[in-house]
Amino acid sequence: MKTEDTESGPVELWTPEEVAAARDDIVLVDVRTPQEHALERISGAMLMALQEFRPACLPGQEGKRLVLHCGSGVRSGKAAQQCLAAGITPIAHLEGGMAAWKDAGLEYIGTDMATGAPKTMTKDD
Repeated sequence: MKTEDTESGPVELWTPEEVAAARDDIVLVDVRTPQEHALERISGAMLMALQEFRPACLPGQEGKRLVLHCGSGVRSGKAAQQCLAAGITPIAHLEGGMAAWKDAGLEYIGTDMATGAPKTMTKDD
């Protein structure tokens, strides 16, 4: 993992592969809109949309790292800055967001457009 130094402190940048490998040891927080999350999401990610993001409401980090994600990494970077400003460290986010996750060929929950039902997918679906 890489670390980016920001005005508020260091933010860890995790690759999709690092996030996938650590799934049992992290809390993955999706900061996209509820509509984006409903359409496609990483299995097990909790939703706290950026427009309602409140660092004080995040789960504790006892034994688990918080990793934020969005569509491209921009919004999760903003949320990470809010966490640092609130004194939450360490904090990480998925570099490249959901787009990078899909480009890496990792499974996600998407929407079957024929039925509207959730479906496990990869970028080839």
